[in-house]
Amino acid sequence: MASWAWGYVTDFFTYETTKSVVVKSWSVGIINRIMQALIITYFVSWVFIKEKAYQVTDTGIESSVMTKVKGFGYHQDHVMDVADYIVPPQGSGVFCIITRLILTENQFQGRCAETAESFGCHTDKDCQERLGSIHSTGVITGTCLKNFSESNGQCEIEGWCPAEDDDVVIQPTLDVNNFTIFIKNSIRFPRFNVTRGNIPSTMTSEQIKNCTYHPELNPLCPIFRVGDVLNFTEQNVTGLSEKGGEIGINIEWKCNLDLDIEKCVPRYSFTRLDAPFEKNNVSKGFNFRFAKYFKTENGTEFRTLHKAFAIHFDIMVTGNAGKFNTIPTLINLVAAFTSIGLGTVLCDIILLNFLKGAEQYKAKKFEEVSDAQIEACLTQSPGSHLSLTPGIKSSYDSGAISLATVDQPI
Repeated sequence: MASWAWGYVTDFFTYETTKSVVVKSWSVGIINRIMQALIITYFVSWVFIKEKAYQVTDTGIESSVMTKVKGFGYHQDHVMDVADYIVPPQGSGVFCIITRLILTENQFQGRCAETAESFGCHTDKDCQERLGSIHSTGVITGTCLKNFSESNGQCEIEGWCPAEDDDVVIQPTLDVNNFTIFIKNSIRFPRFNVTRGNIPSTMTSEQIKNCTYHPELNPLCPIFRVGDVLNFTEQNVTGLSEKGGEIGINIEWKCNLDLDIEKCVPRYSFTRLDAPFEKNNVSKGFNFRFAKYFKTENGTEFRTLHKAFAIHFDIMVTGNAGKFNTIPTLINLVAAFTSIGLGTVLCDIILLNFLKGAEQYKAKKFEEVSDAQIEACLTQSPGSHLSLTPGIKSSYDSGAISLATVDQPI
């Protein structure tokens, strides 16, 4: 036990230093240079050119979006303008274009029959089981309303009457295809104090009025035709206008501030945000309700309820900016030079395990020097420094040992 402990102590208090062994082998030398070339190519082409690792980046983009929609359409023989089909009012980065409306006019507070088939009843007991339901258009009273000549009836509700019937067939407007969306976007990268806008400074008001966005012919025009936006997302107005949907317009700013600031321009992309629910039977499309309120001459309030099916647009702004900085450049250069040493690791694995001369290489690469050997050398040559063991050839300039081997198959 004592000898084991002493051996552990002596092994712990040891010192290791590198020893250079020059292996004159074509196969190993070629592998070493190929590995170094691959590592250098990776760092130059991907890390520095593609990823621009020599730059410091700012991802905390500050953004403001203003939108304006224009166009006229027909719905139920009525002309609809912007005030009729845009919700909320103009200006925000999230808005809806209404394509289909179900109106329930002249609703007064009172009691009436629920219209949904799921609230059919035979007796009051059937309705009492539905008390507190949140799926009705009013508060269920527990009474079953029916004609004396019929055995089936509808549960009574208390609320706005007559109750809404959203099973009516209303044809949507398809004129939305020709509506246009004007997007005004300004961004700022606070780290570099750089501010940009999506409308080029060289573009005149006349050019803006007459342009329409096209990804190749006119990529900087801020006016988008709704039909084109839907086509970019592989959708069409016929499929969306019936049940509604959600469309995303992404404005991406990726700016290299080492170049001319005028080259910092946005790129637009389009997607259908509710695509995962497109084939669902539940919660398909997009709709919402709102009401317009009025009063009779005697002061009684009544309203017109609107159930709107709409295309919901969401304007999203993303991006980052980069600029040369000394610190990330030095860090990545050090990483590149360090990674070049991986070629040496691979070659050592080959030499130590796969070549026939592996034992000879191990003998030259690894050498133990004990206190006894040091004392023996000092005794043979008093006052001199440690010398190499006999039989090992050392170069006079670097101290590296040269090991000539015949190339063996790996």
